[in-house]
Amino acid sequence: MPEQNLCNDKIFNGFYQKHSRDLYNFMYYKSGDGDQAMDFAQEAFVKIFENCGKIQFSKAKSYLFTTANNLFLNAVKHQKVKLSYAQRQPAEVISGEDPQFVLQEKEYMQQLEDAISELTEAQREVFLLNRIDGKKYREIAEMLDISEKAVEKRMMGALKKLRARLDNF
Repeated sequence: MPEQNLCNDKIFNGFYQKHSRDLYNFMYYKSGDGDQAMDFAQEAFVKIFENCGKIQFSKAKSYLFTTANNLFLNAVKHQKVKLSYAQRQPAEVISGEDPQFVLQEKEYMQQLEDAISELTEAQREVFLLNRIDGKKYREIAEMLDISEKAVEKRMMGALKKLRARLDNF
C-alpha cells in the first residue's frame, strides 16, 4: 500500500477532521484559553500543510502535536520576555509622568536619604520604625526598651532636623 501524501487536499482534510478536536483540547488544557488554543491548533495545521511534502503520513500526528506544543512554549517564552522588559522600564516611561517632575522627585528622594543618614542612630531608628514600618510609639518603646516619652523626644528631634534640611523642597 503506497504512503498517503498530506499534500493531497482530500487526505489533508481527512487528517484535519480526525485530529483538529483532539489538538484543540490538548492546547486548551495547556493554555487555559479557548481562543488561544484555537489559534495554536490552526497555526500548527498551517505549518503541517506548508511542509506536507517533507512529512511522512505515519508521523504527521506526532509532528502536529509537537508543532502545536512548540508554538505554545514559544508564546510563553515571549510573554516572559515582555514581562521582564516591562519590569526593567524606568518608572517615568510606564507612568507617562512629566520628566521634570520625575527628576525633581529623584532629587528630593536623594536629599531625603541624605537627611535621614545625618540623623543620630537613635533618631534614625525611631523615625524609620515609625514612618517606614508603621510602628506606634508604644511598640517602638517596647522594642527598644525605652519609655514612650523617649521615643517622642527622639522623633521630635528627627523631624526638626529633617524639616530644617528639607525646607527648600
